[in-house]
Amino acid sequence: MTNISPFRDPTAPGKRLFPRQDWDRAPWNRWTFQHVRDLLPTTKVWRGAGPASLLSADLRDIDVIPFAAEGEAHTIGSFLETSYADGFLVLHGGKIVAERYLNGMTSHTQHLSQSVAKSVVSTVAGILIGRGVIDPAASLTDYLPELEATAYRGATLQHVLDMTSGVVFDETYTAPDSHMAQLDVASGWKKGENPNWHTNIWDLVLSLKDLECPHGTSFRYRSIETDVLSFVLERAAATPLAELVSRELWAPMGAEEDAYFTVDAAGNALGDGGFNATLRDYARFALLHLRGGEIDGRRIVPTEWIAGTRFGADPRLFGGIYQEVLPAGAYHNQFWIEDTARGVYMARGVFGQLIYIDPVSDFAAVVLSSWPEFVSTTRTRTALAAVRAIRGALSL
Repeated sequence: MTNISPFRDPTAPGKRLFPRQDWDRAPWNRWTFQHVRDLLPTTKVWRGAGPASLLSADLRDIDVIPFAAEGEAHTIGSFLETSYADGFLVLHGGKIVAERYLNGMTSHTQHLSQSVAKSVVSTVAGILIGRGVIDPAASLTDYLPELEATAYRGATLQHVLDMTSGVVFDETYTAPDSHMAQLDVASGWKKGENPNWHTNIWDLVLSLKDLECPHGTSFRYRSIETDVLSFVLERAAATPLAELVSRELWAPMGAEEDAYFTVDAAGNALGDGGFNATLRDYARFALLHLRGGEIDGRRIVPTEWIAGTRFGADPRLFGGIYQEVLPAGAYHNQFWIEDTARGVYMARGVFGQLIYIDPVSDFAAVVLSSWPEFVSTTRTRTALAAVRAIRGALSL
């Protein structure tokens, strides 16, 4: 299967006709992930009035780099041709060594990041933590007293940063009655057919009344935790999320283009997965992390918070299906940790979104994709093997 898109020419007859409820599913996601603002209400994340931070290039031929994954031999070139990639960028030594646009994507195209958004939001949380605006050890109800009537009663801000609250939230993407399906409706991504379902994210949060385990005892992936975090940030900073991301992160880091979030019927930005930006600006975000929170000599994110993210996770809370991809992994501050010894960490999203950050090798890779599947262990392990092979070749 190649990266030929059925929506190469969006003006062709019939090319933009797709089931509205399945706009984010294959094969339509090959087009929609690059055109979300044409489909849903959005709010702008302003890039600011200043110059873009410099991204210099030292391009290399990476296509011939070989690697093995899932018992098969590959090259980076064949990986890019068969992996449903839309955009691919590699940073090494602070420079772009590879930059590819596929499936009709361009350097100015904003691409849906899915759960990479979580790491963008948490980075803003790290900035506010460093400034003392919020305290990760504080109870959520210190910021959102309304949560006293929910299962989040007794949970701390760090619990939602690490997704270790004990709140019941069914993340099953394909189940029509899961909490995730309800979140699709609440966020405005899908039309609700159940009249009892909530039509905004805040009301869905307030409806979560059940616990499956004590807070802080186990990592369970719950997208709604990022939305809870977003409401904490908005309440503590008295600023809407999109404006907050612009003011604290996007403009200071020198983004080249505006980004945007999708919003629900009440105007709430979808912090857990509705963020859209260009490939190079995702790369600037990666470079900011590679540089320990600085870019172009400007301190934006506290060094201590980034070091804590890389090395402060508790792998004992991480297990089960998550170890199929990251056998020595962990999850902390809304980032996936490859291993807590080297401190490689990642932002990841369904359908193949990935930002891989390895400060030890001064290496990062951004992969924007439109897989046919929400999640795929095989595709994820292959993508990680490809990225590691490039890192290894550049380090020789």
